[in-house]
Amino acid sequence: MRWAITAGLAAILAVAGCNAEEQAQPPAPFALTEDAIGRYCGMNVLEHPGPKGQILLGQIPEPIWFSSARDAVAFTMMPDEPKTIAAIYVSDMGSAASWDAPGAENWVEARAAFFVIDSSRRGGMGAMETIPFSSESAAQSFADANGGKVVRFADIPPDYVLGSAGDDTTGSVEAGPSMGSRPTTGE
Repeated sequence: MRWAITAGLAAILAVAGCNAEEQAQPPAPFALTEDAIGRYCGMNVLEHPGPKGQILLGQIPEPIWFSSARDAVAFTMMPDEPKTIAAIYVSDMGSAASWDAPGAENWVEARAAFFVIDSSRRGGMGAMETIPFSSESAAQSFADANGGKVVRFADIPPDYVLGSAGDDTTGSVEAGPSMGSRPTTGE
């Protein structure tokens, strides 16, 4: 009898362990296609130059698309947007063919990326951009050539992304004074 109970508990724990490992893995990014419509601008994402973004929420099987990496970062800061984020993907500009062709499948998880902020390059809607790279050296090379500084996802200033009164960070995202907090894990 003890053997049966022990075996049953071991089987339950093994299944629970597998489920925990599966949940720890973020869902894979989607390839960018002509069907991708930006969350905030309502336009085809491919019509804009610069890095793009996609966010995958909990149990929702489709990505939320963004015409700029900055808009994807803003989504995570805005208090009225869902916080059940499973993954945040942004274009890896170190693997992009060019600024005008950032790529359809070269995604990097935003929380693992290096971002260049305050550079001379503007994003998809003409706004200041958070330019993502999968490697720190590629980000630093871009900053050396285009100005700006390299930061991690958690260190991107909310005012840079959401803007504040009297600044020049015009773009496609509008936010009120309350900025909320960003998720730092896939929870």
